[in-house]
Amino acid sequence: MKSERDKPTLKAVRAAMDEVAEPQRVAELSRFFKSGPGEYAEGDRFIGIRVPALRQLARSFQGLSHERCLSLLRSPIHEERLLALLIWVGRFPRADDKEQRRINEAYLANTTHINNWDLVDVSAEHIVGTWLRGRSKRPLEKLARSKSLWERRIAIIATFTYIKDGELEATERIAELLLDDEHDLIHKAVGWMLRELGKRDGGRERDFLRRHYPRLARTTLRYAIEKFPEAERRRWLAGPVS
Repeated sequence: MKSERDKPTLKAVRAAMDEVAEPQRVAELSRFFKSGPGEYAEGDRFIGIRVPALRQLARSFQGLSHERCLSLLRSPIHEERLLALLIWVGRFPRADDKEQRRINEAYLANTTHINNWDLVDVSAEHIVGTWLRGRSKRPLEKLARSKSLWERRIAIIATFTYIKDGELEATERIAELLLDDEHDLIHKAVGWMLRELGKRDGGRERDFLRRHYPRLARTTLRYAIEKFPEAERRRWLAGPVS
């Protein structure tokens, strides 16, 4: 086992990030991730690193200590936060129960820094979802009732784990809790998970849509029925299909 002295330093991580950064992409990323005044990620900062490059860095720095990952996660730089999450995602499947618990608890204690949709989507199912596999899903219900947009998105995206396992109840439950949500990013996430649920059980998805049709945001419905046959999709957009 490496000693703390032998593990990668934050200085080494940031130097490696600087080597692959593309400063000319910063303005584009700021617009794409809505970091302007009054937008949902106001004030977020970018250095212009592409996701494939960050994934490669995450593989290279799997030995980064837990405490240094936390330092990255609390950074004002978007790509540093994403890198920390990618390192944890890569580490999680190989970690023992004690380490998985530590990562999951640190993740949930720092959701204020998991504050854009890509950060949630790359991590929620692999950390929170995986940790709760075989355990009570009440923590997801608590997240779904949160005032935090990002915690609510974590709640629904985490259920992707169980969809892949063929266990669809959690997705339905969290989706129901979020049907009256006012934020477009939740409408999209709920619709996405319903669409994924439907790939495993189309009848169950259609039954959910019929039961809750009056409460479905238009965006949620469009995402949920995206893979339906075109004629059926048009019928759903006109009203609930019997």
